[in-house]
Amino acid sequence: MNEHTFDIALRLALALAAGGIIGLERSYHGRPAGFRTHALVCVASALLMLVTAYESLWFNAGPSQRAVIDPTRMAQGIMTGIGFLGAGVIMKEGFSISGLTTAASLWASSAIGILVGVGFYAAAILLAMLSAASMMWISRLEGWLPTRHAVAIVMQFRRDFQPSEEVLRRLALERGYELARGSIAISYAEGRAEWRFVALALSKGRAAPLSELAAELTRFEGVENFNLSHARN
Repeated sequence: MNEHTFDIALRLALALAAGGIIGLERSYHGRPAGFRTHALVCVASALLMLVTAYESLWFNAGPSQRAVIDPTRMAQGIMTGIGFLGAGVIMKEGFSISGLTTAASLWASSAIGILVGVGFYAAAILLAMLSAASMMWISRLEGWLPTRHAVAIVMQFRRDFQPSEEVLRRLALERGYELARGSIAISYAEGRAEWRFVALALSKGRAAPLSELAAELTRFEGVENFNLSHARN
């Protein structure tokens, strides 16, 4: 067995465990990129950095056959490649964007792998623990902080009905919301207007719940169809 085999195996095992810690949290919440994906990203990143660490073993013909590698460029290439993988888990549907946290966790897993590959074990373990803690507990902290939730609204009006933006803004204010600046999009098809916009809650306690808004929209003059959803990210 090569004298470096144990060190390589130890680093890869640590990378597998560290990436798996983050992946377990994603799997628990039913995300598409879970334990296996994060573990593989972390292990692969560590191995690629190990390639630069053991560059002297690439050739057996002596120092004259050695290649000169800049480890920082390898790290840069890894992080750039993981960016494309992260983009694949980000989904946009209407005003809602999902997958941003998973993309960030994949990027963090890659950074952990790089740290393990260069031998910064303490930093890698600390980053893994902080990343897992952030995803598990910061969401609870967000629930205590003053926030303004957003509702994505799509309203389809009956033929030849002309909705008024002023009326919509006034009705939104009466229910504890304001129309987000620059979010209104209007389209027409076969004489029917369709409005899409985001309503921001003025405060946690004042905003009407989604079910109440839906009940009122069924009685709203001129509305033929509508769709309400939380504009989450």
